[in-house]
Amino acid sequence: MTCAVSTRPAPLAAGLFTQPRAVFLLALLCCLLWGSAYPAIKSGYALFHIAAGDLPSKFVFAGWRFLLAGVALLALAACLRKDVLGPVRRDAGALAALGFAQTTVQYVFFYIGLAYTTGVKGSILNATGVFFSVLLAHFIYHNDRLTGRKLLGCVAGLAGVMAVNFKPGALDFEFTLAGEGCIVIAAFVLSAASIYGKRLSQRMDAMVMTGWQLAMGGALLLLPGYGLGGGISGFTPASTALLLYLALLSSVAFALWSLLLKHNRVSLVTAFTFLIPVFGALLSALFLDESILEWKNALALLLVCQGIRLVTREESAPARAARRPAA
Repeated sequence: MTCAVSTRPAPLAAGLFTQPRAVFLLALLCCLLWGSAYPAIKSGYALFHIAAGDLPSKFVFAGWRFLLAGVALLALAACLRKDVLGPVRRDAGALAALGFAQTTVQYVFFYIGLAYTTGVKGSILNATGVFFSVLLAHFIYHNDRLTGRKLLGCVAGLAGVMAVNFKPGALDFEFTLAGEGCIVIAAFVLSAASIYGKRLSQRMDAMVMTGWQLAMGGALLLLPGYGLGGGISGFTPASTALLLYLALLSSVAFALWSLLLKHNRVSLVTAFTFLIPVFGALLSALFLDESILEWKNALALLLVCQGIRLVTREESAPARAARRPAA
């Protein structure tokens, strides 16, 4: 029995990723998987006996997760008779840069930040990446300028970030560099790397690109992890299953998201990312026994989701015509 398939249906596959119902379901799946990462990573720290200050072991944990995810994607791509080695021969430097930024650097900050904040706050703060994408797009794409509506969305998102950090009883906002600060830095790095990845996916298969960047980024995380004396222990059926789930989460979500971005407008796809903090908050409250029934969490979720909706909403044709200079 062979796993080879014909390459004829490629245009049909591209058409699938542009159908509104398929885009909705696939984007929903990606957001659900990413939202589940928050409680899963917290649980992984406990199952593998990784202390809050043990950064090298966190790098090892993340490195194996993404290396396994990348290898799984490349194996699937090879099984589907995709050109796995061609892109790395032609664009090894570009793929290494993407993997270093999108996987290594981003998750160094993300893992550190999540260790020093709650899953609910981490899920909401990570949504600030949408606002960074809007600002970066303003300077990169001539047809994606910052408008008043987008600015209002950014303000609403910033208000949500402030609300979730509010401590009742005093005008005090709990914001530490090791915790919330690292989450925000990770969101910025992901935004910049995603724009670069979208451009790179135009000249190579999105699945192959994602597989290589995950594998390379994961391997780069293992180097400082083991080099600084880190490691993970406590392998049990439960902890192994959790690690495999995190790897599967990364491979599926990143591959599908790259395909959606490749075949659709960025604003159309990113409109669904308001679901990530919602899923993250709900799943964190469910699995980590964190309190979500607080006014500040509800207000923060509402503001962040409304802000992302404003930022990513498509402008109507009459509005675009009104802003277009007369001939």
